[in-house]
Amino acid sequence: MKDYYKILGVEENASDEEIKKQYRILSRKYHPDVNPQGEEQFKEIAEAYENIGTPQKRAEYNNKKNNPFQGGNFDNIFNNIFGRNPFGQRQQRKSAPDKVLKVQVNPLESYLGSEKSIIYMRNNPCVNCNGSGGERQTCASCNGAGQKVKTFGTGFMVQQILTACETCGGRGFTLVHKCFYCDGRGVKSESNDIKINLPHGVDDGQFLKLENLGDFNSGQFGDLVLQIQITPNEFEKLNNDLIYNLSLNYESLCNDNYIVPHPDGELKISAPKIFDSSKPLRIRGKGFNGGDFYVKLHVKFERDSINK
Repeated sequence: MKDYYKILGVEENASDEEIKKQYRILSRKYHPDVNPQGEEQFKEIAEAYENIGTPQKRAEYNNKKNNPFQGGNFDNIFNNIFGRNPFGQRQQRKSAPDKVLKVQVNPLESYLGSEKSIIYMRNNPCVNCNGSGGERQTCASCNGAGQKVKTFGTGFMVQQILTACETCGGRGFTLVHKCFYCDGRGVKSESNDIKINLPHGVDDGQFLKLENLGDFNSGQFGDLVLQIQITPNEFEKLNNDLIYNLSLNYESLCNDNYIVPHPDGELKISAPKIFDSSKPLRIRGKGFNGGDFYVKLHVKFERDSINK
């Protein structure tokens, strides 16, 4: 069991005001916006305050800390010792939900695996209440569990369903005094600017996961999931093939060679003996990961200029 007093750096007999004061000092010191390296410490501090920040929560924590087997059933004891339930299934830590963001990438960026800047809105902990939403009080309706058992039917047809507590909305607490800055939400939406390194050949529909760069929720940051959308420009990406659209005017139709751009540098392509715009020109091995490079020919000119 974690020692939340030690995490906050206070004595077990510290007053509630001393705990709150120390929490504010540490949360400002390790806030990710102030100290990017202090994110893990910030999570630990938020978790500690969540458990001993109010008299009710503190009393529950002290009771569990001093009497670890009191009031628990055999399943709970088994879980606490081995981190799993009696049937061998390991418990998973509850995490904040992922934030999914669509990112547009052109074929050149995909081919080069370049660095890309992304600006998005992110829920950060409120600097005034440090993510708590205000002064909390354990929900009297569910006794802090956040859930209630509802019974349906009679006799042999009785069914019990676990549902979220209507009073606290499943949070396990109610707000006595809402934080005026975030209106009790505990978070503020702020602009976040990051740089990512795109892997070579990243494709349309792929997902890239960035840990702890999502929204702040329940004392921790979720992950940011980037959904890649390939947006064509003069280039296109089709599986491992790179395609370039070359526009030709009337004068260039009879050229012996075409100079076309490529991410690795300009390429010189011999013009076909029989011009057929329906058949693209191909250079083997100049696409993505051994794919080919195709040049689509498009003819565009003014007819009046030819007749003069």
